[in-house]
Amino acid sequence: MAGTCPSAVDPIGKNYQPIVIMQFYKQNLFSLAVLFICLANAAEGQALSRAVPVREGAAVEIVNRFGRVDVSAESKSKEGDNTEASEKKASKATLTAISSEAVAESEVKIDSGSSLVRITVQATSPSKRIDITLVIPERSNVKIETGEGEVRVSGNLESIEVRTETGTIAADVPTGDLKYRLFWTESRPRFLSDFEIEKVKEKSAGKFEIKGEYPKGRENKRDDKETRPTGVNATAMEHADLTGGNAPTTERATSEDQKLQAISLNLITARGIILLNVPPNEVASDLRERPLTNAAKAIIRSGDSLLTGSIRRAAPKYFGDYARTLPPAKREPSFAEKTDAADLPEAKIKQAVVRVTDLNNRTIGGLKPADFLITENNEEREILSVQGATAPVNLVLLLDVSGSVDNYVNFIRKAARNFVDTVGRNDRLSIVIFNDDVKVLSGFTTDKVKLSATLDTFDAGGSTAFYDSLAYTLTETLRPLKGERTAIVILTDGDDNRSFLAFDSLIGSIQESGALIYPLYVPSGLIASSSGSDPNAAIDPLRTRYNGLTSKAEGEGEKLGKISGGVYYPITHLSQIQTAYDDIVVQLRTAYSITFRSNTAGSKGNGASPRLKIKTTKENAFTSIGSVTGVTEK
Repeated sequence: MAGTCPSAVDPIGKNYQPIVIMQFYKQNLFSLAVLFICLANAAEGQALSRAVPVREGAAVEIVNRFGRVDVSAESKSKEGDNTEASEKKASKATLTAISSEAVAESEVKIDSGSSLVRITVQATSPSKRIDITLVIPERSNVKIETGEGEVRVSGNLESIEVRTETGTIAADVPTGDLKYRLFWTESRPRFLSDFEIEKVKEKSAGKFEIKGEYPKGRENKRDDKETRPTGVNATAMEHADLTGGNAPTTERATSEDQKLQAISLNLITARGIILLNVPPNEVASDLRERPLTNAAKAIIRSGDSLLTGSIRRAAPKYFGDYARTLPPAKREPSFAEKTDAADLPEAKIKQAVVRVTDLNNRTIGGLKPADFLITENNEEREILSVQGATAPVNLVLLLDVSGSVDNYVNFIRKAARNFVDTVGRNDRLSIVIFNDDVKVLSGFTTDKVKLSATLDTFDAGGSTAFYDSLAYTLTETLRPLKGERTAIVILTDGDDNRSFLAFDSLIGSIQESGALIYPLYVPSGLIASSSGSDPNAAIDPLRTRYNGLTSKAEGEGEKLGKISGGVYYPITHLSQIQTAYDDIVVQLRTAYSITFRSNTAGSKGNGASPRLKIKTTKENAFTSIGSVTGVTEK
């Protein structure tokens, strides 16, 4: 389960083929979220819930060859020493079986003993899928077996043994005293870990093993009272030492006793992927560890902790090597600055740039002063004027020039030139291209002749590092312009196959940037059908002519537009590209400069005071405030 209950039994195993990597995630909260979502989805299907008596320290065996298994350890409530013994005797596990059809009692067989609980799923039909979620006491012993079903195990357990055929195994456990064995019986290793593990060893008959303990030599340090963070925090602190940054606070409040309790992992799979303290939804498109690209290095230098953490997990060795070459972050001494708005100079007249959008994130034009309501400290303010915003926009045109468009590079150049010609003459435009890596063709300029000339300087080819290039644009190109009006227009087929970053790792940085994103997703097959060749000569003419975007790309494109405040354009006919360009310009131009009377100070720079609220009286319309500045009275 990757935050939802999709149809694939193992979405990671289905979508990812190369060698793999590693990271820590808050699995306890994540597992609960997954459980709630799956229970909600069960309204369409059926769920079976049962309480299972499990003594603390007992063994739990689960065999489910009909779906997924998600097991999490839950700490017992600490109400005092008098209740501890009784809780140990009377501990219970919570079992939930979920399916699109009704789950019969006979399909989930439970055999309970004093020291062993065995749970076996026996669906009435081989095609019926039943997913199991189980919450058990800490320090239990767990043994799980699936076929292609994904397995997730989290928490402070004593031992964990998992066997799958092709199913992904995702374990999230404390790393204070961890012994692990990862074993592949029918394939080369595919794995990802948030902490450093031993090297792969090839065994006889094409088998592979990774075996060791973390931290190394822990059995000789049982009496060490030093507090040591685990998982992602340990690695983050190591990186902070290298770069001079601040390490994050520890995510898990783990007692000293917990740290000294050993955990044993024995994870065995035929051809599956193994993740140690890494959320499946943050696994990148290309799981092979490889040298850092220029885009990845720039993202690391930016100091964005979320993006940097994702790159570290994808390429721990190369990340460490590069991080050691970076100088410590400079911290110049400075006086503390007062941030209370009341201490700032007051302006009697202010001007705010405001966007108004509908339920579909599209801007609403033609609004008048009567359509707005402005308050400060809950006191209504007088609106002096409402005009169209005339400030220029800083635009980045992000172009996919990977191998998927190799034969259609002239089309890409023509489409890019059309956009250059469409934007306003005062708008500043930068052109960035990407394939395996990223390259800036032109910095921000209003010179359309220069911009057009740069489009003759590249050739197409290579893989598609779309997510990395988008993160590069946010951190390297747009960050210096924070506070100004910025937007990114993307022309791509939407399918990433080379980035260090995963799509989900971008979301926080997109929201923080304030940049509007307008993705135009053009299937390469659509370009092919108009490239002058005879589509009937293809091996599958219909597919060649109407090849659509993958559902994964479509969902991500729509999400990019929504979370940034922009609009997603799925292109199904080439004529729609110019229509989209025209619409983007309209969207960017449809903003309002509202002048109003005020007696409250604003925040420093161009930021709005937290006391300021601007609303529209239009139904199903929403406002977002950009810059707020004081106006000198004449």
